[in-house]
Amino acid sequence: MTAALHQPLYASDDDEALPGAYGVFQQTRDFRNPVMDLNDRVVLVTGGTGSFGKHFVRSVIAQYKPKKLIIFSRDELKQYEMAQSFPQDRYPFMRYFIGDVRSADRLEMAMRDVDYVVHAAAMKQVPIAEYNPFECIATNVIGAENVVQAAIRRGVKRVVALSTDKAANPINLYGASKLAADKIFVAANNLSGADGCRFSVVRYGNVAGSRGSVMPFFQKLISEKAEALPITDARMTRFWITLTQGVNLVLSSMSLMQGGEIFVPKIPSLSTSELARIMAPHLPHKIIGIRPGEKLHEIMIPADDARQTLELADRYVILPSFFPIQRESYIEHGAKQVREGFAYTSDANPERLDARMLQHMLADAFA
Repeated sequence: MTAALHQPLYASDDDEALPGAYGVFQQTRDFRNPVMDLNDRVVLVTGGTGSFGKHFVRSVIAQYKPKKLIIFSRDELKQYEMAQSFPQDRYPFMRYFIGDVRSADRLEMAMRDVDYVVHAAAMKQVPIAEYNPFECIATNVIGAENVVQAAIRRGVKRVVALSTDKAANPINLYGASKLAADKIFVAANNLSGADGCRFSVVRYGNVAGSRGSVMPFFQKLISEKAEALPITDARMTRFWITLTQGVNLVLSSMSLMQGGEIFVPKIPSLSTSELARIMAPHLPHKIIGIRPGEKLHEIMIPADDARQTLELADRYVILPSFFPIQRESYIEHGAKQVREGFAYTSDANPERLDARMLQHMLADAFA
């Protein structure tokens, strides 16, 4: 059992009880425990010029002194722009590596002497994936396998892959491709051996302020003096997390992981119509209908996974069926088995965002 489980796993005593419109959001979780030490380590982030990657870099720089922090992505312009924000004279450990996760050879070259990998590269836009299905498969599925093979060959210690709520009971190609990627990373622990690289997955919902999120879309419409905000369906609900929480969740899960787990954070839900009402109480809503490939509500843990799911104070852990020893280790350190038939869905989630917490999220997103 990793020593990380001996550290506090629960939210701090400073967590606030926040009354919301639909109930009470009990905790402002930061997901910082257990702590992952990246000092003097070599860390590589695929898709490192994206919203998550840039926030990850800022967080790591603020907390650690890594030996190297490698940005692996395929867009030279974004890398150039990122290098202006993190100049070499101030951050001599920063490295920029042009490459695509579709290229196994390029990944293997980039992972030379790397200790830890965060796999954030993905094709994420649902309509684009539907129109270009094999391009989505090539990046999200074949790319995942390439990351696994490169990490094993190069002796990487730990890999955490970012997933999505759309991977649970998927109805669109993006979700299906991420489910396949999740399976690849979980099963990769069978390939790496008892003392080899450990692979785990972090799965969470909509990220406030990330590219493609509805929050900046609404913000743009509001700033442009729109007459109404478009709502797909007034009943639609989503899970919400900030970039800061997402980065902390990845780091703490990397410390906690034994290999094969899917970590799911306890985060609040909010309906799209309520989000619009809080952001712009003066604007009416225009119902435009659910788009192809969208769900009315999202799910992060299906009921069929309840048998393999344990609950910690700030997250759930879906265990792999082929590592039964993990269950005993987690339970020894305070984890609890969820009830039979448990499902974690955005519509039945007891934790709901209120206006105050949404303002905190918006402040984090647009800081």
